[in-house]
Amino acid sequence: MRQTNLTGEPAEYLDAREELRRAEIDLMRRRERVAELRRRLPLGPAVDDYAFEEGPEDLDAGDSPARTVRLSELFTGPGRELLVYHLMYGKKQTEPCPMCTMWIDGLNGIAHHVRQNADFAVVAAADLPSLRAHARNRGWTNVRLLSAEDSTFKQDLGSEDTEGNQDSTVSVFVRDDGGSVRHFYSVHPRMADDIDERGIDLLTPVWHLLDLTRRGRGDWYPTLSY
Repeated sequence: MRQTNLTGEPAEYLDAREELRRAEIDLMRRRERVAELRRRLPLGPAVDDYAFEEGPEDLDAGDSPARTVRLSELFTGPGRELLVYHLMYGKKQTEPCPMCTMWIDGLNGIAHHVRQNADFAVVAAADLPSLRAHARNRGWTNVRLLSAEDSTFKQDLGSEDTEGNQDSTVSVFVRDDGGSVRHFYSVHPRMADDIDERGIDLLTPVWHLLDLTRRGRGDWYPTLSY
């Protein structure tokens, strides 16, 4: 359907807008094709039942004792899948990543919707008190926070190197018929040597809103405070 001229736009504008509309439709169909290819991936290997440290659900109780929770225990029911966001915080990353923080600011707002369909957690290499302090500062009350400070989880999944440098990643896990946890999919920001910090753009609306403007994203980068 061609765009309707409601405000007296000239023909030149309407032709350009129609070209853009068709490109937007093509992009939508390509995204759906990519999602279909992702859904058709075979299950990956079984993974270790990693141990994490978790605090109480009440994030204001900063001095409450931690408990150990296993990867398999993050699944809340049969047939559920598990989404894990790897937060860049801890070890060599002594300050929380502003970009990751922006993503989780948004994910905190929609986590209750996600949980209707899949389980979700945020894992960082930071110690649990530091992680929870950052969460309190950001108002993250709806996301499950786990410390992998003493675990090889982030290294094994490619979001931490042997020197402790951190990267952001999103991983998806499933349980097979035998109850083993299997890796299904992971995506990193860097998609290729010449494509940096674009692999998980779809996780935040910030970039998409800026892309609607004439100026676009420019060289803007989030910070922990404004």
